[in-house]
Amino acid sequence: MLVTATEFKSNIGRYLSLVSTEDIFITKNGKTVARLSSAKQNKVDIIKSLLGSVPDGGTTLEQTKAERRARYETAD
Repeated sequence: MLVTATEFKSNIGRYLSLVSTEDIFITKNGKTVARLSSAKQNKVDIIKSLLGSVPDGGTTLEQTKAERRARYETAD
């Protein structure tokens, strides 16, 4: 189910009841910002849903950390 952040905030009780049967995707300005899923959801299913979300470019952990740091460095 797809709901806006405003709709979710206004009817949080309703969506907390619905989350036991389906995932709820919360959007803000037309973009998905959060996914609400049941705490009882199978952890293997969660991991399978994440597969493919990270590109397999053969980068090392060190390269990934360096790229992340470079994004937040400020020019002096």
